[in-house]
Amino acid sequence: MKRKVGVNARLCGLTLFCAWLVSFPFWAGGAQLKEPHGLAVDSSGKVFVTDSGNNRIQKLDSSGKLLAEWGSKGNGDGEFTYPRGITVDSSGNVFVADTHNQRVEKFDSQGKFLLKWGTRGGKVEFFCPKGIGADASGNIYVVDNNKVQKFDSSGNLLTRWGSGGSGDGQFNWPHAVAISASGTVFVADTNNHRIQRFSSSGKFLGKWGGLGSGDGQFNQAGSVAVDSSGNVFVADTKNNRIQKFDSSGKFLGKWGSRGDDDGQFNSPFGVAVDSRGNVFVADTNNNRIQKFDSSGKFLRKWGSRASATAGK
Repeated sequence: MKRKVGVNARLCGLTLFCAWLVSFPFWAGGAQLKEPHGLAVDSSGKVFVTDSGNNRIQKLDSSGKLLAEWGSKGNGDGEFTYPRGITVDSSGNVFVADTHNQRVEKFDSQGKFLLKWGTRGGKVEFFCPKGIGADASGNIYVVDNNKVQKFDSSGNLLTRWGSGGSGDGQFNWPHAVAISASGTVFVADTNNHRIQRFSSSGKFLGKWGGLGSGDGQFNQAGSVAVDSSGNVFVADTKNNRIQKFDSSGKFLGKWGSRGDDDGQFNSPFGVAVDSRGNVFVADTNNNRIQKFDSSGKFLRKWGSRASATAGK
């Protein structure tokens, strides 16, 4: 019987093809990037980047110096096909949403492959996993196909919630998830242009946003991160800016505009915060990472169009 291809499958494939097409001229190279999407920072300040278009992970210090990299295109252990999300647990293990291979892979901090999970049609399955986050207990949350799935660090399913739609607890193509120190789960409900808050078991707690360009509005909420004080940072992708909120969604500040100068963005899809409150942004279509303080002051950049020694 001929298999029917769903709308989500076509959307996922189209997204990947368009991303490849837009940045075709940018090639792999040491400490260079091609369509970076995901960011994570460990307890010592090391920065991990999903270099999506190059099908690899890069590990850098907080100044952008390349420390390690691993991965190549494929579906074997330690290989990737357009990885998107990345997170680091309190033990330093690295978890990658290997998006088009429809799985999660786990590595140690140096890139040694440890395990993987997720198969189509299995007990734990993914369709197009994009966002991934870790809580203080080492549990892993993955956003995929309009739901959130929660696992232990070995990939055993603990719970899941969500469905397609615009109601409370429903999603429209969510791209990212972040968990606060207190265990609150924040989901970037991308095509509903909002952030939703949940308990660690999936109980709906609140939401904010809406389509627009005003303060507290979004045009595709592409990523979300939480600092140690509970402040929430959102990559407002198509508005080419970062917005900062308190944990309840009260607007605190914003920065950015479209362009390729310092502090400008071209479709930023990733955001992460270190223990000092510095904010790292995956400036996806500018093929670079930018670093800011917690108020949005530009500090540094690195990537295809910027040297790791730029800034201060």
